[in-house]
Amino acid sequence: MEHLVPDDLWALIAPLFPDPAVPASRGRPPLHPRRVLAGILYLLRWGLPWRQLPLALGCGSGRTCERRFNEWQRAGLWSRLHVRLLEAAHHAGHLDWTRSALDSASVLAPRGGEHTGANPTDRGKRGSKLHVLIDGQGIPLAITVTGANVHDSRQLEATLDAVPRVRSGRRGRPRCRPAKLHADKGYDYPRCRHAIRRRGIQPRIARRGVESKATLGRHRWRVERTLSWLLAFRRLAVRRERCAQRFLSLAHLACAVIVWRALRRNASVPPAGSGPAVPETSGRSA
Repeated sequence: MEHLVPDDLWALIAPLFPDPAVPASRGRPPLHPRRVLAGILYLLRWGLPWRQLPLALGCGSGRTCERRFNEWQRAGLWSRLHVRLLEAAHHAGHLDWTRSALDSASVLAPRGGEHTGANPTDRGKRGSKLHVLIDGQGIPLAITVTGANVHDSRQLEATLDAVPRVRSGRRGRPRCRPAKLHADKGYDYPRCRHAIRRRGIQPRIARRGVESKATLGRHRWRVERTLSWLLAFRRLAVRRERCAQRFLSLAHLACAVIVWRALRRNASVPPAGSGPAVPETSGRSA
């Protein structure tokens, strides 16, 4: 379990988790939240159905992990977990607010459900889109879900507004707006530029008909790398949750793990433990 949720990570996020309830009658004591989280991370990484969680991991049954996942989702824990790790990164000076980038990736959704639609780039198969906004280093600041038939530009404002107010632990206002936003030609509309400027952000959007990548493209690759990190979590690569909020909660958990990886990578002394089960992907470093 320690290699899935190491001690230093648990020390950072433990206050967010409720204490396990004491059973009113005799019976098996409730599983510790750290063990349940380890089981959920394992399923997120490998894309297994809940019922196939190996009992040998010591994280309880898949049914127990699913029940607790749903309870914590209703309590809003998964988005708070993402914010908590963003605050730790901001406090350590690892968030780059000078630039940001926005893009999306489509995934199959064979079971259908909320926020699914016919994917025009995949022969009309049912799918969803993950829209991700990153900072200048590739750390995910916000993530939203739509149907695969929703144009990227239509989700621009919702994704910008999904960036939480991130406190640094020092004096000053929380930060929630980057200075610049880089995006591809799918966002090259006057209404998109107006929406970005209205939020005090400078738009840096590629223009249709201009093929040069000498300037804008050298910043946008980071969001594509972050999307590849997200889709390496097999539970996100194919959406199996009919409930959109459950799928979004899994995406928030994956974002939190990516932020944790950035904290470990940028730390002068690597923390003890091997870190959560996060897929390593090749590519340029931020």
